[in-house]
Amino acid sequence: MTTPSPQPQQPVPPQDEVLPGGGASELADGEWHRLHPLTPLFKGGLVLVIVLGVVIANMRDRLVYIAVGLFAPEQLRGVDISSEDPISWAVDWTVANDMIFLVGLAVLAVVVLFVFAYWLVWRFQQFRITDENVEVKKGIIFRSQRRAPLDRVQGVNLTRPFPARLIGMAKLTLEGAGTGADVALEYLATGRAEQVRRDILRLASGLREAKASSRRRDEEERRGIVDTVSEGVTGIVTGVDRDDVVPESVVRIPMGRLIGSQAITGALWVLFFLLLIVVGVVIPVTLFADGPEKWIILATAVLGSGIPMVIAAFAVVWGALQKGFRYSIAPTPDGVRVSSGLLTTVTRTIPPGRVHAVEITQNLLWRPFGWWSVRINRMGGMSASQQNSGQAATAAVVLPVGTRADVERVVALLLPDGPERDGQFVWEHGILGPQDEDPFTTVPGRGMFWHWLQRRRLGVRVTAYATLIRRGRLGRRLAIFPLARLQGVAVGQGPLARMQDLATLRLHAVPGPVSGEVSALDRDAAQRLADVIGRGAIAAAERDHTHRWASVG
Repeated sequence: MTTPSPQPQQPVPPQDEVLPGGGASELADGEWHRLHPLTPLFKGGLVLVIVLGVVIANMRDRLVYIAVGLFAPEQLRGVDISSEDPISWAVDWTVANDMIFLVGLAVLAVVVLFVFAYWLVWRFQQFRITDENVEVKKGIIFRSQRRAPLDRVQGVNLTRPFPARLIGMAKLTLEGAGTGADVALEYLATGRAEQVRRDILRLASGLREAKASSRRRDEEERRGIVDTVSEGVTGIVTGVDRDDVVPESVVRIPMGRLIGSQAITGALWVLFFLLLIVVGVVIPVTLFADGPEKWIILATAVLGSGIPMVIAAFAVVWGALQKGFRYSIAPTPDGVRVSSGLLTTVTRTIPPGRVHAVEITQNLLWRPFGWWSVRINRMGGMSASQQNSGQAATAAVVLPVGTRADVERVVALLLPDGPERDGQFVWEHGILGPQDEDPFTTVPGRGMFWHWLQRRRLGVRVTAYATLIRRGRLGRRLAIFPLARLQGVAVGQGPLARMQDLATLRLHAVPGPVSGEVSALDRDAAQRLADVIGRGAIAAAERDHTHRWASVG
């Protein structure tokens, strides 16, 4: 951890230059605004594609007949193109009964109806940004309105699916502090989405900005579809969303390191499955089978297991490459920005004070290369199904693989108020330890039964800023829980632990992959740690003002 350099205070603009909503763009003026005009078409375009695909599939023979008839009509002599599919039958019936004009009018009416419906959907989707909330309302018959308080925003994600990038559109998602609390603005023009993100984060920080020049807005309105498509294609190669990032501050992951880390992990799983095949199939078949059946059984088992393993390994590697492509972490005036993606790009902005725990991990296979990963606990609005599907674990990874220097920079970005003196507890004693004169409270000798492998390494250290939990002998892990973010602390005992005078220390924080529980500690030591953590958390919470990190008092 390093002490951040002091940032110059930004002066508050005169009140007559501030928009009513407190933002710097015309979209943050407290009034209702509409989304991108192509939003209904993009969101409902999948239905049209499916309908068009069904029509083409049913009229395949007829379309081939028409195409051949244009270039080689002599080849169609004696060819019967009658078809029993309903679409071709309807076309034949329309032509035979001279109903082309009426059917054409009906098709035109349906198209007009679809266009009108899309226009209504767009018309009734609105949002507004005030100095306290972001509100979204939609619906024609059944209306709904969602509100996200700015001081409860845990992060702002800017997602650009591949088709949306081609036409210059982006989806903006505000992550709330509860399950299903996310509020999405889908879709906005990319330039406006970036401006709205800045306004939301600045307003959440307590800073009210002066009205920006409208020149950029006028230029965006004059820009045509050709320009936006050109910028979208260029962004696939060059990247986007780097205007407010200092190039020297960006932490990136080389593609070779990303591929190597995934290849090592994938090779371990392949070896594990091969061992299962050898133990579960090859050895029994060799011992108990004889004749040609033995080789048939072996070939079936090896091919039946090997092909799915190859497919699974390829899917894992491709998924990791797609998510890790152009992965970067950088500081911005509004928080830590994490960007990644190959075709679909996702940019997450984590405001200060929203990180509740940080864990540095290193598995055994990465140790010779000096690679580490970093993941966090923070509040988010994911539903239970999203959490169960693994999206929460993916979103919690801030640094998939990096060197020690990368980890130090990323942790300093996530915990900018961490004191420099805690650095020795983090690296020398926390990650690489235990060292001589270990400052961590570890498991006593009578707890060997519970932690026979990591007894001397499992431990807790409390500083004036955070609680550090060190664990893992083969795979190293160090969790950092800032005291200002803790919700509580508890000490518990089971019947067996009570017989050994042991106890479990539990830190209550937001749910996530970083665990705050340490078992088999000495009971008196666990109680002392709980008292120190409780007093430290109260003092740290009184000093903490990161929910309005840019307020000028």
